[in-house]
Amino acid sequence: MQVTLGVTHADGRCLAQVHGEEEAWLVYRDAYREGDRLQVELSAAGHVRLALDAAMTPALVYLPQGQFSFSIPFDSRRKAYPPHAFQGDLHRLFVAQARPEEVAARRNLALNPWDGSTHDGLGAGAAFPHAFASAETRGEAAFAARTAIDGEKANAGHGHWPFTSWGINRDPDAALTVDFGRLVTVDEVVLYLRADFPHDAWWQAASLSFSNGETQELVLDKTDRGQSFRFPAIITEWVKLHRLIKADDPSPYPALTQIEVWGIEA
Repeated sequence: MQVTLGVTHADGRCLAQVHGEEEAWLVYRDAYREGDRLQVELSAAGHVRLALDAAMTPALVYLPQGQFSFSIPFDSRRKAYPPHAFQGDLHRLFVAQARPEEVAARRNLALNPWDGSTHDGLGAGAAFPHAFASAETRGEAAFAARTAIDGEKANAGHGHWPFTSWGINRDPDAALTVDFGRLVTVDEVVLYLRADFPHDAWWQAASLSFSNGETQELVLDKTDRGQSFRFPAIITEWVKLHRLIKADDPSPYPALTQIEVWGIEA
């Protein structure tokens, strides 16, 4: 697999670019500016390891179109990322074709700290898994659906990294979907509810639905720990968390810090 890794400006100009066989490194010696994007292109669709900033967690993602585009966050969007990410004038970017044993391993199939904002859209720059929701609190980056799959489990606060969370904007019908972009086999979901008590409330029950039509009913506790739900293996393209039943608590703010979906490739 041929790999191309680059940085482009908002006007489409290529600021830096490297090519490699199966993997590529890029050292970019300049400060990022508004509109700059990180670009990955593969000669074929597949799984890759992304490590595009030293402050961000590397991740194994699937590129069905062999392309990925990430917009450097500025202004209010930065609240959802580590404060030292994308800063300074020296950046190390790395991408590599995933090894077969990495792809085959049982893992958290929902993890993707490089997921784009719901409002950015996917288009030709799609990387999966991808999270989207029917509601997000005030449209703020720190409460976006993507933060529920970014790997950050600190849940004793809210409103900024590392306390990012999916906020439902006080919508009782809110739903979150994790799209895998292909068929996968899943057998466990782990939920980390936001636990900034007493600011936060919590959900006492929820439903998990899958693309094959199956639904699992969940009973939740008031806790800051991960709550694991195991079930017989299901082949699915997506997982939807919905029918969220708020506990009897004076706070109007239940939220989800993280969802993990464990399984293997179908």
